[in-house]
Amino acid sequence: MSQKPSIPKGTRDFSPIEMAKRNYIFDTIKQVFLLYGFQQIETPAMENLSTLMGKYGEEGDKLLFKILNSGDFLKDAPAELMEQRDSLHLTNKISEKGLRYDLTVPFARFVVQHRNDLQMPFKRYQIQPVWRADRPQRGRYREFYQCDADIVGSDSLLNEVDLVAMIDEVFGRLGIPIVVKLNNRKILSGIAEMIGAPDKIVDITVAIDKMDKIGLDNVNAELREKGLDDRAVAALQPLLTLSGTNDEKLDTLGNLLSMSEVGQKGLEEMRYVLGHVAGLGLKTVVELDVSLARGLNYYTGTILEVKAQGVEMGSITGGGRYDNLTGVFGMPGLSGVGISFGADRIYDVLNTLDLYPSNLIASAQVLFINFGESEATASMGHVKALRGAGISAELYPDAAKMKKQMNYANDRHFPYVAIVGESEMENNTITLKDMSTGEQSSLTRDELIEKLRGVI
Repeated sequence: MSQKPSIPKGTRDFSPIEMAKRNYIFDTIKQVFLLYGFQQIETPAMENLSTLMGKYGEEGDKLLFKILNSGDFLKDAPAELMEQRDSLHLTNKISEKGLRYDLTVPFARFVVQHRNDLQMPFKRYQIQPVWRADRPQRGRYREFYQCDADIVGSDSLLNEVDLVAMIDEVFGRLGIPIVVKLNNRKILSGIAEMIGAPDKIVDITVAIDKMDKIGLDNVNAELREKGLDDRAVAALQPLLTLSGTNDEKLDTLGNLLSMSEVGQKGLEEMRYVLGHVAGLGLKTVVELDVSLARGLNYYTGTILEVKAQGVEMGSITGGGRYDNLTGVFGMPGLSGVGISFGADRIYDVLNTLDLYPSNLIASAQVLFINFGESEATASMGHVKALRGAGISAELYPDAAKMKKQMNYANDRHFPYVAIVGESEMENNTITLKDMSTGEQSSLTRDELIEKLRGVI
């Protein structure tokens, strides 16, 4: 008995209806990217592991999918490593490539590799899948799409302001109510200084970034596990429970971080971004959240995340500034800032809130019924004319029973059905049935085109 086919956990098949919904998301985001002046690039699904490793922190490195070398991948593997089952060091001998973890690191590699061909500042967007060897759960997949927009070659904080405005535009078009949470890694560095643990900045940010998932008590427990003493953990509490308006939070932080130069720099940047965002009059709620850390090591300035309101879901967009990322590829001093829309989570949010347009799943506008060879030939001429006018049309391929063809039209969500029988052929007309109301009308080809153009 043959085994029932399946797909790996954390991956999904998408039906035509699901793809229509996903393309609605991709098209909406792409339109806004173009509106804001971003240019499209693509990079390979796999990169050299030397490009990927060490860019996402220790936890991120563990989530990289490695690809076995072609051919006899064990030929250069030391016997002692195999006997010791030393998988960490053995992997380096049998795998030289991996699937990309995100789009930002491959983009940094792209910038360095093609630096002589790029005009700075360079604004790029990229919509492609990424892979992470994560534990699958709702809203978290092993294969998923990211929709990234990055600006490199400019230190201006106006870029951050523009990205927040772009977020507002995308989710406004999608109809999703959101909150944009902002923070600055320099503020977090100042906090680490303040509590006397500057060397623990990575441990601190990784822990507090889990605040929404595991709660304050568990964050404190993790901080102690990472080596922070009770005094340092206690000193963090007012910051982790900060409340009030953005201005009130900034004033409180200003007092708490008065002795930290890097912390004050972060506050200065945050005031600039929040002030200019407020001046745009966006509909989106934008708030300073000191518990926001984002675990990726390459962020150096502004960091942001987007949460959907009214839905239990993790971040649906995130990003920040990464001044030092291209330096690891031999191009130091190039500042960048970017965001990534999590298309798969946005898809789940739109499904939960039922926010898709009502006509989204229509496969084509009109289906011509097939009554036989001569009627089909006449209908084909009409179909060609409609398609030439930019109207999607389809002829049922077989002269099946009328009920079967109408069921097909219903299942495929055709708004209209066109009938070309003997009388229509004699009168050179087309009978059009509105599938939502049941109303029928007799039209010439030109009248049909005019009517359908009016409802596109």
